[in-house]
Amino acid sequence: MTKIETSSAQLVLEPVDNHRLVNLCGQLDEHLRLIERRLAVQIANRSNRFKITGKPKDRDAAISVLEILYEESANGILDPQRVHLFLQESGIEAQLKDTAKAHKLEPNGEQIDDISILAGRSLIKPRGTNQLSYLRGVLQHDISFGIGPAGTGKTFLAVACAVQALERDEVRRIILTRPAVEAGENLGFLPGDLSQKIDPYLRPLYDALYEMLGFEKVSKLIERNVIEVAPLAFMRGRSLNESFIILDEAQNTTQEQMKMFLTRIGFGSTAIITGDITQIDLPGGRPSGLKHVIEVLAKVKGVNFTFFNSKDVVRHVLVQRIVDAYEKNDQLQAKLEEKDHSKNNYRSDHHSKARRSDR
Repeated sequence: MTKIETSSAQLVLEPVDNHRLVNLCGQLDEHLRLIERRLAVQIANRSNRFKITGKPKDRDAAISVLEILYEESANGILDPQRVHLFLQESGIEAQLKDTAKAHKLEPNGEQIDDISILAGRSLIKPRGTNQLSYLRGVLQHDISFGIGPAGTGKTFLAVACAVQALERDEVRRIILTRPAVEAGENLGFLPGDLSQKIDPYLRPLYDALYEMLGFEKVSKLIERNVIEVAPLAFMRGRSLNESFIILDEAQNTTQEQMKMFLTRIGFGSTAIITGDITQIDLPGGRPSGLKHVIEVLAKVKGVNFTFFNSKDVVRHVLVQRIVDAYEKNDQLQAKLEEKDHSKNNYRSDHHSKARRSDR
């Protein structure tokens, strides 16, 4: 496993101006912490003297950002949103990501051909090429889709990536959401507050969190709103910055809901959308937003799609056979429907010709 060595560099900002330095660093150094997370460096300072530690390219980028922001600090008040916008518009962060991709490196400098996720007390390694491709896509893209049958590890790996990002201070919170659609049943009125009403729908996500972090830690993080659970309908109007967002069971989103969700993603955020387009439970035969988005975003740069199949199922061996059996049955039904459609068209054409000849 190849690693790029980190090193430190000194930066002295002049002229010395305490008001500008406070403006640059932000309240409780929040601007410095933001730059650290976005550029994968460590920043320490005493007055106008800064020590930046990281990989050479990241470190040099951070020095450039600090110098420019210090100049900006003389012209107005800096806030986290303005620092976000600067990092976004300058293209510095994007250039670093492109360099990492070119060298097939994770953000921490490890070769991605040997990816493992350290999530709480669990060390998770991908099983098979599709899981490896899925994790690679999450590390290299801000928006990733995992699409395939149940039991392929889509949701579990998504939660693992979210926990790792939180523990590395790459994001400030984890947001879990899914559409509240029953699987062919009407559950009626559910008692309790909002969290208790939506909890049953998010049980797979909770189970993964409990396995990685333990029940007590997860409960504390939820109390502090570091882990947020919300129904998809409550995402409208929000802008989710520095968050790791997981949309589960996305096959049950409408086209409008999918567009709404994808446009919530803000600065420094990562989103994973998982679902199985063979298990759509939308009422009234409404088209799935997940099926639609595959066509719409297929060629959009920065969005990654990973498609799983029955060979990727990591549950009981019978689950793989069941998935295969349903796929074969669906293919057979499609062929029969196509034949019926062709016969109906033939009969319609034949009757039309017969009517024309009678005239």
